Amino acid sequence: MKFIKKMTETNRIEYKRELTKELDLEKEVVAFLNYHEGGIIYFGIDKTGAVVGVDDMDADMLKIKDRLKMNISPSCMGLFDVSADEKEGKNLIKVTVASGSEKPYFKSKYGMSEKGCYIRIGTAAEPMPQRMIGELFAKRTRNSIGKIKSNRQDLTFEQLKIYYEEKGIKLNNKFANNLELTTEDGTLNYVAYLMADNNGTSVKVAKYKGTTRVDLIENEEYGNCSLIKATKKVLDKLELENKTLTKITTKERADKRLWSPIALKEAVLNAFVHNDYTTEVPPKFEIFEDRIEITSTGSLPDGLSKEEFFEGFSVPRNKELMRIYKDLGLVEQLGSGVPRILESYGKECFSFTDNFLRMTFPKETDSNEMGVAEMGVTEMGDSLDVLINFGTISQRLKLTKEENMQFLQDNFEVFSSFWQESFGITSGKLRVSFGKGFGKGSEKTFPTAILIFELLTIYPEITAIEIGKIIGVSDRSVEKHISRLREINLIKRIGGRKEGSWELIKQQE
Repeated sequence: MKFIKKMTETNRIEYKRELTKELDLEKEVVAFLNYHEGGIIYFGIDKTGAVVGVDDMDADMLKIKDRLKMNISPSCMGLFDVSADEKEGKNLIKVTVASGSEKPYFKSKYGMSEKGCYIRIGTAAEPMPQRMIGELFAKRTRNSIGKIKSNRQDLTFEQLKIYYEEKGIKLNNKFANNLELTTEDGTLNYVAYLMADNNGTSVKVAKYKGTTRVDLIENEEYGNCSLIKATKKVLDKLELENKTLTKITTKERADKRLWSPIALKEAVLNAFVHNDYTTEVPPKFEIFEDRIEITSTGSLPDGLSKEEFFEGFSVPRNKELMRIYKDLGLVEQLGSGVPRILESYGKECFSFTDNFLRMTFPKETDSNEMGVAEMGVTEMGDSLDVLINFGTISQRLKLTKEENMQFLQDNFEVFSSFWQESFGITSGKLRVSFGKGFGKGSEKTFPTAILIFELLTIYPEITAIEIGKIIGVSDRSVEKHISRLREINLIKRIGGRKEGSWELIKQQE
């Protein structure tokens, strides 16, 4: 007989069999909002821990969102996440609730009273004593960006509207109210200022030569626009800097990025969403030879310990920003960012001070890395791995076309061996395709297409423009040769024109 282990409720986990009108969902959510760790409510699991599933998941998820939006004060938008889950082959609904920064939260119908305010005690939601209600209200954050009036009221939001429309959401005339871009008296607040088409918030990405801040070589500015647009531009810039390291050996090819793309994206989003904008200091992004540093203003939110921070407990500093970033699909789930970063980097990459939080990500390196020329690759024995370190595109662009072509010609035999052993691309096929004479004799000749093929092998994400500059030909000529390489089935494109890369095709035997 097979026994199924039942799950039990805890101080942070509550089970509900089903969503009904009689169920006091608001009470449970209010209790978690007022609790310093927040919590999770599962629908489709009964009190004994048995999984029963949810019949109409989509309809129930919509009802949950509407009830929490309409029946809880202060607004908890941006503080909860409703998602689909599955256990034992049955559909569940998972409601993740963050600890709020505007305690006490209460059921709007009853106001700040013992009938309206609840706190999580053990596995139950208990009425909050009036004394605690008064104490929490006295401590409530009054200088949040949602309460600060914008110094400009002539703001426009065309960029924000476009981003919402791309997600299939059309903002109506009441969008400023719905997105909490106004203060209690109806004037535009600081959230609106950050989301506006034009503002004075300057977001910079600095790049230095070496490991110190002495030699600044780039200083890109992505601010003075909607914070969403600035966020996307920073993400694009760091993605461009996050090159792929390619190791080619006689047996295999291994690609890896300089930094974990997932961790880097989560760190950027964390910096934007949780930055303390009341100081009017935006997050800062710095690229060094050996690391990337991302610094945001404001340390840990009140009531959140380092241990809770690392475990993924979420206390959004700017719930209005969190709501907008979630609407636009930039943030997926509450509290998921830090655990995702920790999958690639240790806790030591986080540094906390009284006023700042800094994340430092070391660049990926290889203990075997060195230039091809200094390794003497072509003279290495067959028993050793053959490594070609192309370096960065920017490094190659600094060299002359003659130097780059010499590099590619000198290492043709290494490429040829790799192509044949890993992909079945023989010298015979190359000669048939590009001329019988190439690669033979004391005066070796290499068609441009072969040089391009070598570059695509080393750096799959290289662009036609970059190839043209490296070997000194026009982009149109590069495109023509790439078309030929595709035509004879040596390469294929994976992904789009901007984000994609080239992949070699294994030949049929």
